[in-house]
Amino acid sequence: MNYIQTATQKLNNQSDNWGALASALCLAHCLLTPFLFIAHAHAHVEDHHEAGPMWWGMIDYIFLVISFFAINHSAKKTTLKWMPYALYASWALLAGYIVSEKYHLLHLAHEWVFLPALSLVFLHLYNRRHCECEDEECCVPEAEG
Repeated sequence: MNYIQTATQKLNNQSDNWGALASALCLAHCLLTPFLFIAHAHAHVEDHHEAGPMWWGMIDYIFLVISFFAINHSAKKTTLKWMPYALYASWALLAGYIVSEKYHLLHLAHEWVFLPALSLVFLHLYNRRHCECEDEECCVPEAEG
């Protein structure tokens, strides 16, 4: 097996870890954004993403893309029938909130973004115990009782 195939398989097997990490970083980004722009004295701009540099607002889309691919791989390996629906629903809510905020479609409180982001983190972590693995690295073994 060549290096690219090995790396791709390892990423696929770690999709829940990557998904939880991307969702947690997205959550941190959402938590830090208002404080960052308050510190830069952009008090007169209502939308915090418009106040800052363009690359800061693009981070939202990067997290969404990473999360989507992680969900896609995790949904294929889970043994829980409801997990793909929960992962995709949480992702859709997060994406909907971000798009709505970017294009001013709905006026929603900033705190609403935390619900789907946190649910993605918890769902990915929970799903680690319920995946079908090709090797031992992709799953966390069940606790012995």
